[in-house]
Amino acid sequence: MQIDPAQIPTKDLHQFILGAVAPRPIAFASTVSADGVPNLAPYSFFNAFSSNPPILIFSSNRRVENNTTKDTLKNVQDTGEVVINVVPYQIVRQMALCSVEYGPEVDEFVKAGLTPLPSERVRPFRVAESPVNMECVVEEILPLGKDGGAGNLIICRIVLMHIHESVLTENGRIDPHKIDLMGRMGRFYYSRASGNAVYEIAQPVTQLGIGFDQLPPAVRQSPVLTGNNLAQLAALTAWPSEEAIEAQIKDDARVRQIIEGGRPQADLQQYAKEALEAGNIELGAALAALSAG
Repeated sequence: MQIDPAQIPTKDLHQFILGAVAPRPIAFASTVSADGVPNLAPYSFFNAFSSNPPILIFSSNRRVENNTTKDTLKNVQDTGEVVINVVPYQIVRQMALCSVEYGPEVDEFVKAGLTPLPSERVRPFRVAESPVNMECVVEEILPLGKDGGAGNLIICRIVLMHIHESVLTENGRIDPHKIDLMGRMGRFYYSRASGNAVYEIAQPVTQLGIGFDQLPPAVRQSPVLTGNNLAQLAALTAWPSEEAIEAQIKDDARVRQIIEGGRPQADLQQYAKEALEAGNIELGAALAALSAG
């Protein structure tokens, strides 16, 4: 399937983009009008783009159906301030309610049953139920077009960040399972970034891995090992020596049984796959090396 953006209705292109670029973090943007009316709206065209200076960017797109703009955009144009609140699972339905197109005179804090907290350096309120609030000043608003669906990039600089201690580890870092964030996907789909959906990929960037090209052909072309398995092996700084292989397998009864069986290469690679996926890289590498002969 191929899509030429110039040959497809914007509303359909929009859904293909959202389905492909996912999951996306959600900016729960709190603003206030020039008349002092609070506004709260979610945006998933959002991310962090710099730490020094600390910059967040979200996009308030023009509505596809009638090319109008949203209250958030007018408020940041008028005041130059916004609070970006994160969205944990506990308030995802309340967040979704704030996507309803209430009029500019309506306070979404009231409609969604959320608690406004005064900010310290900007006028918009923080969301008390959100574990992280980022008070921001608007550095620039960059319009990307004039037609329906066109984005307006709202470039924000964090001036004060609030983090609830309940989402921190003992070392003072944010725990993904405790913060339990939600991400937006295409259409009405969301993802929850906690529990079994979260796992670690430790990949030191200063240690040069041997790469796929240095893997033995019998390993690189294995019908058993996946691309992820091969990447774990390719990240090694050196291929296992005979001494390293022997140290890993010398007392392994399963290895002896495999070698005595009829499909040693395939069975060794299956064992290597299991070890790699369990996080035992040294054993997985030794078994893969042994399978290559």
